[in-house]
Formats: sequence, structure tokens, C-alpha cells
Amino acid sequence: MIANVKAILLQRDRFDFDDGTIVEMVIWKVPKPVKGSLHAYKYRLFFGRPGERIVGYDNERSKGDHRHIGAREQAYEFKDVETLVHDFFSDIERWRSK
Repeated sequence: MIANVKAILLQRDRFDFDDGTIVEMVIWKVPKPVKGSLHAYKYRLFFGRPGERIVGYDNERSKGDHRHIGAREQAYEFKDVETLVHDFFSDIERWRSK
């Protein structure tokens, strides 16, 4: 058994769009699941403007995997990191096309 295993940063990105919106993504591989999740990842994906979240995905401790679309919060079924990022950008595209 490996002692003192630390979280490993897998991704940290930020994109600023001409319309003032921002995408920020932070994904960690963690030694054990965050309370409320069944997988070994901790993540925070944000799309919005300063002070305004439009689309967000995260697995906040004890809340588990969930997403925010506007003011609505709903459970999210995490499959893998690739699907997570794909779903996040799909929700952004749906919002941007409105």
C-alpha cells in the first residue's frame, strides 16, 4: 500500500470568449471518492460570467455529482472524464444557441 497518496491535477483550463463568458475546468484524480460520489475524481466545471454561473458541473462534498443549468440544479450520472467534459460542452452549446 502506498502511503500519503495525493490528488493529481489532470486538467486546469480557462477560456475567455469575446462576449465576456468564461469556461473554467478543474479536474483532479483523487486517492478515494469524494463523499457522495462513487469514482476517484474531483471536478469543477464552470461556464458563465464573473458572478454569474450559467452552466456548472461539480461534485461538491456530500452533494455528489450534479450540474447547474441556470438556477436549476440536478443530479448528474458520472460515467468518465471524457463524457463529463463532452456533456458540459453540449450544455454550453445548447445555451449559446438560444
